[in-house]
Amino acid sequence: MTVDKDYTLFDAGTVTLQSGQAFPGMQLAYKTFGTLNARKDNVIVYPTSFSAQHYDTEWLVAPGGVLDPERYFVIIPNLFGNGLSASPSNAAARFAPGAYPCVTYHDAVAVQRRLLQEVFGIEKIALVYGWSMGGMQAYHWGVCHADMVERIAVVCGSARCSPFNQVFLEGVRAALTADP
Repeated sequence: MTVDKDYTLFDAGTVTLQSGQAFPGMQLAYKTFGTLNARKDNVIVYPTSFSAQHYDTEWLVAPGGVLDPERYFVIIPNLFGNGLSASPSNAAARFAPGAYPCVTYHDAVAVQRRLLQEVFGIEKIALVYGWSMGGMQAYHWGVCHADMVERIAVVCGSARCSPFNQVFLEGVRAALTADP
């Protein structure tokens, strides 16, 4: 675990992805707010949406608000690929040119779960809150780890990426990959 700027990096080591490919030195950037109680049951996981970093979403964490750090221990894990967690911009050198692996929401949630358990000893989550693609992660949490998650709240999200979103994202990807 490395503290850098106002977030912390969880070193997950070599992670076997859903595809079966190994991702060496995978790191998950996260920021916490509030205090974990003795029962470790006041946890809210608030994963970032597509291209967002915790800086973009932490405005919702405020005393007296829904994500109240005076009542809850709020963890914002930064999605892989956002430039803080393992991303092509900071981890591509570990792979052959053009061979950066496909990292799925299943992979993201698996590493987030490891963070909660290995760093904080958390076994119960009061809420997973997600907006947009953060909502997709919330759905994954609810399905993959129903024994841990008491409730999820999804805003402007879906359980599956729609064809429209896939076309939109393909356009962004094509622009990035066409640049030498």
